[in-house]
Amino acid sequence: MPATACVEPPAIGPYQLPNRVILAPMAGVTDRPFRQLCRKLGAGLVVSEMVTSDPSLWHTRKSRSRLDHRGEPGPRSVQIAGGDPGMLAEAARLNAAQGAQIIDINMGCPAKKVCNKAAGSALLRDERLVAEILDAVVAAVDIPVTLKIRTGWCENSINGPRIARLAEDAGIRALAVHGRTREQRYSGCAEYDTIAAIKASVTIPVFANGDITSAGKAAEVLDYTGADAVMVGRGAQGNPWIFREIDHYLSTGQTLPEPSQAERHHVMSDHLTALHAFYGEHMGVRIARKHIGWYLGTREDAKPLRARFNALEAPGEQLQFVDELFDRSTPPASHGISAA
Repeated sequence: MPATACVEPPAIGPYQLPNRVILAPMAGVTDRPFRQLCRKLGAGLVVSEMVTSDPSLWHTRKSRSRLDHRGEPGPRSVQIAGGDPGMLAEAARLNAAQGAQIIDINMGCPAKKVCNKAAGSALLRDERLVAEILDAVVAAVDIPVTLKIRTGWCENSINGPRIARLAEDAGIRALAVHGRTREQRYSGCAEYDTIAAIKASVTIPVFANGDITSAGKAAEVLDYTGADAVMVGRGAQGNPWIFREIDHYLSTGQTLPEPSQAERHHVMSDHLTALHAFYGEHMGVRIARKHIGWYLGTREDAKPLRARFNALEAPGEQLQFVDELFDRSTPPASHGISAA
């Protein structure tokens, strides 16, 4: 049994988490259908896609969908992004008024279009501005505020521990740390020494993020860093079962069996239906392509299957594709689709 088995899940302000596995916010991925699916399959907390701190842009289709939390159980955590303390504070207030129960500040996104606006991980280069933002957002709302960072801007400016102490001093209630610099983006391997140093330097909960792709890896990272929880991002794409697998392993030391083919079929079909309902038929069909592509990723015939699925234009065709993918009793109607 892993050494972490007896450790209590962390709390974020008044919210006691049910376990130590959290879905990371990912732009274009952690929409409401995916958040609900991951929570159903064991995520102790899910965080929304980042929302711009500029309310004048909230009328766009993308922002409206990211602000939609109808039917979601609490605690509802909403991530905001920007580089202006006043604007971020106002965004926090507006999101709280719309039902957010936790505000998360993005200082970890490595995307150029975010960093070029002096937001996301670009903020790590200006510790004075970081402090101003944290103070402004914490003072703006009476709900918990959390922060997501990287270890630093580049290998020569690993300032994660200093940022962590600024965060704790400002009243941040939990800190997620991706074990890469902004310069690395998603290349190379995550390192956990900096996360361990951050955990040792603060008393607030610390969540370890980066390359968490299995239950065993989650336990190793928790043991190595002393972190309070793991935050799973890309490891959940096409594999939402990872949350229950990690939780079960941390609790019992036992490895859960792979999900059955029947369950895979059910989850993929339900996910498709939820995407179609949430986005509407036109956008739902298009957004479904990347999700089904991730589900197919472990198959030897993934490439031709993706190509065939991406050519489909109607919700019914996509659902039929998934049915035929798992139907061993009759030949699939579309050539090239084999039983999963």
